[in-house]
Amino acid sequence: MRTSLSITAICSLFYSTLATITPPSQDAFYDEPNNISDYTAGQVIRSRSVSPELVSLLSLPVKVSVKTVYQYLFRTTDSLGDAVASAVTLIEPFNSDPSKLLGYQAFYDSANVDCSPSYTLRADYENLGFSVSGLNVSEDIPFIAAALNLGWWVYTTDYEGLKAEFTVGLQSGHAVLDSTRAVLSAGPDHGLSKNPVYALWGYSGGSLASTWAAELQPSYAPDLNFAGVAVGGTTPNISSVLRTINEGSNAGLAFSGIVGQSRAFPNLTDWLNENLIPSKSDEFYSIARGCLSQASSNGKNQDLYSYAKDGEASFSGGVPESIFTWSGQLGLHGTPTAPLFVYKAVGDEISPVADTDTIVKKYCGEGARIEYHRDLVGNHESEALSGSASALAWLADRLNGEDVSSGCSTEDVLLSSLSVETIALLGEELFSVIESALGGML
Repeated sequence: MRTSLSITAICSLFYSTLATITPPSQDAFYDEPNNISDYTAGQVIRSRSVSPELVSLLSLPVKVSVKTVYQYLFRTTDSLGDAVASAVTLIEPFNSDPSKLLGYQAFYDSANVDCSPSYTLRADYENLGFSVSGLNVSEDIPFIAAALNLGWWVYTTDYEGLKAEFTVGLQSGHAVLDSTRAVLSAGPDHGLSKNPVYALWGYSGGSLASTWAAELQPSYAPDLNFAGVAVGGTTPNISSVLRTINEGSNAGLAFSGIVGQSRAFPNLTDWLNENLIPSKSDEFYSIARGCLSQASSNGKNQDLYSYAKDGEASFSGGVPESIFTWSGQLGLHGTPTAPLFVYKAVGDEISPVADTDTIVKKYCGEGARIEYHRDLVGNHESEALSGSASALAWLADRLNGEDVSSGCSTEDVLLSSLSVETIALLGEELFSVIESALGGML
């Protein structure tokens, strides 16, 4: 009887959730106005308040009830220089310090707009005990919660835009910068300071968006002044990532990344139509259009090159190679002027550590200020947890007004800076999750 009641309650909650939260593809809030080019970069088009409850993929004892949540549709610029719209979510914690603002970019890694954080932060599906095809909820809640528990206001951007342009660096960077402008202009109407200290944070796909924002900021948004940018699990070279993850457990990301790039560049869509094996085209797109969890599951151990008529050689052609370089390789569009904290596992199985070594060296040679931690233990997944402590501590210093001196430093570390001192910063609940997840590594 107890089991039956539990199932009934779960199903009731599930259908209630589905009925009250509309996905972006069907929600008029996300409709781009016909006169979008009349808006200035970062200008708010429309706004709304939503329920102050955030959900998580993991069953965590982390406080995610917040005071208020606001969402803004704003104008930004796509990779071809055209005006487009995107969305950002601003979260006010209880007992907030309105002078501190963190832009946390989620690693939603999907070529499906219904996987955008403005929606997945609100919709709870997999946490109900079963999976719904094509949907997933945010895995970033523990890190967002840690920042909120420090009293910081947090905003998170749908940086892939309304077309879900996953891995497209120019689109992602522009959207993060314009969402910052939107929040700085509209946030004070809801209690945010008129002149907050603000910084960026992102891991994996979130680091892609945050690092591109840092690189593009001097030329695209010179009016912004970030106190710091913390990025982990960095992906400086998309072509390198595709080669690394092919036929592995993360191969599904390659399918989503290529389709995401094709949304930004019509000539890549034409190239796919010409080069995909017709009998395998439907399967290719089926893998690519899932949320992160679905794409990972359906694309696991797949050989990306087997879907193209000329195999691996197809992806070395002029069209994909030029696009993956222009919009998927850092270091070609400027040098960050904001100080950076970079953390990366030497054993990262998604993006080789050598790529991060290269971009850090390039930035530093051009005058950037970077503190770089190379973690000698762990991989891409474990570094997301273990590196969060040092990233949060570094960000706290920046938001507290501590400046970064000129120059760069590189340090080989073991499990980043996890220590007793970080428990108070992370909160005991999140630290216990990290300790449990990393197990014997600690």
